[in-house]
Amino acid sequence: MNFISTRGGAPRASFAEVLLAGLAPDGGLYLPESWPQFSPDEIAAFKGLAWNEAAFRVLSRFTDGSFAEAELREAIAAAYAGFDARPRPQGWRQNTPPARDIVPLVEIGKGQYLLELFHGPTLAFKDIALQILGQLFARALARRGGRATVVAATSGDTGSAAIAALGGLPNIDVFVMHPKGRVSDVQRLQMTTSAHANVHNIALEGSFDDAQSIVKALFADADFARDVSLTAVNSINFARIAAQSVYYFTAAAALGVPVTFVVPTGNFGDVFAGEAAMRMGLPIQKLVIATNANDILVRALNEGVYAPGPSHATLSPSMDIQVASNFERALFEASGRDADWTAAAMADFARTRRLALPSAVLQSLRDRYSAFAFDDAATLATIAAVKSETGRILDPHTAVAAAAGRLIGPRLAEAGTGAAVILATAHPAKFPDAVAKATGAPPPVPPRLAALKTLPERMEILPANAVLIKRFISSRLTP
Repeated sequence: MNFISTRGGAPRASFAEVLLAGLAPDGGLYLPESWPQFSPDEIAAFKGLAWNEAAFRVLSRFTDGSFAEAELREAIAAAYAGFDARPRPQGWRQNTPPARDIVPLVEIGKGQYLLELFHGPTLAFKDIALQILGQLFARALARRGGRATVVAATSGDTGSAAIAALGGLPNIDVFVMHPKGRVSDVQRLQMTTSAHANVHNIALEGSFDDAQSIVKALFADADFARDVSLTAVNSINFARIAAQSVYYFTAAAALGVPVTFVVPTGNFGDVFAGEAAMRMGLPIQKLVIATNANDILVRALNEGVYAPGPSHATLSPSMDIQVASNFERALFEASGRDADWTAAAMADFARTRRLALPSAVLQSLRDRYSAFAFDDAATLATIAAVKSETGRILDPHTAVAAAAGRLIGPRLAEAGTGAAVILATAHPAKFPDAVAKATGAPPPVPPRLAALKTLPERMEILPANAVLIKRFISSRLTP
């Protein structure tokens, strides 16, 4: 399996090279040279599979030539050993899916299912990709030799998941930037209380978009990137996309009906994993983008112009993103894999902060995606309504998706045309203030989070300046 850049200016790379590089050297994002294909019979066979086997069947299509079968199976087993989905309360209508110990699929209403993706070490969906990425990363790095410097920009959950996956591993230094004051207290504590010497937290005086821009600037400095062996574990790393595509296969096979997936979306990685599954043959009806007030993707699909607006702080901070990095992957595919157009479009966007989508590209996107935006008031109303109707508590990100799912699911059920699967991306206890505002009481605190407030924090507060961040990284690297 070879990988190419969306901008066409990078040499073909193996999965292991893509894994360790993160971003392509031409500034583009890696995608497979051609998508592996699953037949209808192979897709149907995902029903009833154990999670580890399902993950192997998908990931092995990408890792061929980089990891032996036994090595990949060992990495998968280690990655998901710490997940702990618990039984649902009595009285729930529950579909019992394959992979129920990792990603439970729960019916919550007419034509509506929650796909719970938050049963990993940091109680967020990022664990599903980053735990296996960490396992494979360590193996690939040991084979290559030397050290690696991992830099992650996070709007809340990627940072803690990266730390959980890479903290304490040999020959790796991890630098995580989060926007100061714009993540929940629990999200911050999950990052800043890490005791691992190879973990360095930066509270950036700016937005997530500022942090993401700094990461790209670090990669653009070829000398610096080479000298520190820079790599990324954000969803710009294709290994994240590949790992996240697995649960689209397992959920669709479990239900056995046409599925519309509703995805709370910020950086476009999780929803693009759905497109990856579609391009591998999974017959998804539609991918629904659900956003908060930071609605650049809704405006792009509805108006045909991709242009950031002001960055709004919301109750769903992990989606407080105006420039969605992975949207470039969708544009590349929607353009018929035209790397020249993609490179020019991204250059124009970087210069003007505005991209008018050609009609053919826009229509291709609309054929695959639809989009809804909901403000904080709608988010709180959805949390309250779902709690009142079902007893179930949603985090604010899942609530944004549920607001769309509650519109779509009943229509699909009544028409007999399928069901809506709402991706539940975080445990509600990670956002107790929002939940309390909606329901009158904070959610119960799971054991994984109970001790966080008693632990000391370690972080540096730095301005959103790439030069200063570069100096900080250089000063903290392990000799």
